[in-house]
Amino acid sequence: MYEAFFNLRKKPFELVPDPDFIYLSSSHKRALTYLDYGIRERAGFILLTGDVGSGKTTLIRELLNKHYEKVVLAKVFNTRVTSEQLLSMINDDFGLSVAGKDKVSLMRDLNDFLLDQYAAGNQPILIIDEAQNLDADKLEEMRLLSNLESSHSKLLQIVLVGQPELRSTLSASGLLQLRQRISINCHLRALTRQEVSEYLVHRMEVAGNGAALVFPEGVVDLIFKFSRGIPRVINILCEFILLAAFAEESNVVSVEMVREVVVDLDFENHFWGAVQVPETSSAHVQLPTAVVLPSPQAAPPLLTAMAQRLDSIERGSSVQASALKKVCEALTMLRSELAAQIGDNDVTASELRSKVDSVCKTLENLEINRAQNRSPVKGFTRRLMDGMTGCNGKKW
Repeated sequence: MYEAFFNLRKKPFELVPDPDFIYLSSSHKRALTYLDYGIRERAGFILLTGDVGSGKTTLIRELLNKHYEKVVLAKVFNTRVTSEQLLSMINDDFGLSVAGKDKVSLMRDLNDFLLDQYAAGNQPILIIDEAQNLDADKLEEMRLLSNLESSHSKLLQIVLVGQPELRSTLSASGLLQLRQRISINCHLRALTRQEVSEYLVHRMEVAGNGAALVFPEGVVDLIFKFSRGIPRVINILCEFILLAAFAEESNVVSVEMVREVVVDLDFENHFWGAVQVPETSSAHVQLPTAVVLPSPQAAPPLLTAMAQRLDSIERGSSVQASALKKVCEALTMLRSELAAQIGDNDVTASELRSKVDSVCKTLENLEINRAQNRSPVKGFTRRLMDGMTGCNGKKW
C-alpha cells in the first residue's frame, strides 16, 4: 500500500519471523553464538528463553539457516498436548509412521531410528518451541528421551525454547536431573534504547530504503518507551506509524504522530494489559560470564529536578502544554538511563525502575486530563518523590 511512496521493496515491519530481517542485538548475538556452539559440539540440552515477541523463533530460524552437515531435524510447535501426542508429533516430524501406534511402539520406533542415524553419522536434533506449556511430567519425559544413547554418545540433542515461565517450571525440585543436563543456557533481553534506533534503520534498509522514514530522537524515545524494547511490539507500532506518515504524505515522524497512534491503538491496555510489566532484560540469564553493572548515579539528580519542576506546575492555576512536554522528555531520558545502567538482577534497582514506570503512566494521565480540559492530577510531586524510595525505604 505505502511501499511505492516510501520507495520500499517490501514492508519493513511485518510480524512474520523472517530471518532476512533479523537484527542481532548484543543479547541476540550472544545467544546465537551459544546455540551454534551447542549444536556443533553436540552439547546436551539447550535452553533458550525470552519474553513474547523477543525474537526466539526468528533466532532459531537464523540458526537453522547455517545448514549444519548431517543434522536431522524435528520441530514441535504445539505443546498443549498429552505426552503420547507429543511423542507422536516428534516421530512424525522425523518422518516415522505413527498411525495406530501406542506409546511403547512409538518409543521403540524412535530409539531404532536414532540408532540408525547414529550408525549413518547423522546428528538428530529436536527443537521444542513454546516449551513453557510443558508441565514438569512432560519435561521429565524429555529428559528420559535424552537417555537414549549408544555405547559412546547420546542419540538425541534437545533444544527447549520458551517464555521465562519455563525457567520457573524447571526450578522445581523434581527436575534437578534435567537442570543438570542443560549445557547451554541463554535468555533474550529486550532491546536497549540505542538498539531500538538501530533496529528501525536496519529493518528499513533490508526492506529497500533505510531513509524511508526519519525517526527523530524524541520519537525513538517514545517508541522505546511504549514498546519496552520488544521487537514484535516495535513492529506493530511502527507499521501504524508508517501508515500515519503515508496518510500525511510525510517521511518524517513526529512525536504527535506517535502519540496519536498510541491513543488509536489503546496501546497500554491492548498490549500490556494496563499493568506494569517488569522490564524484559537479563533477569533470568544464567550465563557462564559474570556481568558487573554500574550503579545508577544519574538517577537521583534527575528525579529531584523533575520533582521540582512538577511542584512548580502544580502550584500554577493550570497545566501548560510546554511544561508537560519538558517533564515528559525528562522522564523519557531517565527511563532510557535506567534501562542502560540498571540490571534486573539488582532487586532494589528493579523496584526503582518500576516506580519510575508508574510515574510515567501518571504523567500520561495528567496530559490526557489537560487535553480534555479537566483539572490536573494533584499530588503528582508526592508520587514522584515516593518513587525515589527503593525497597525497604532505601533512598536513592
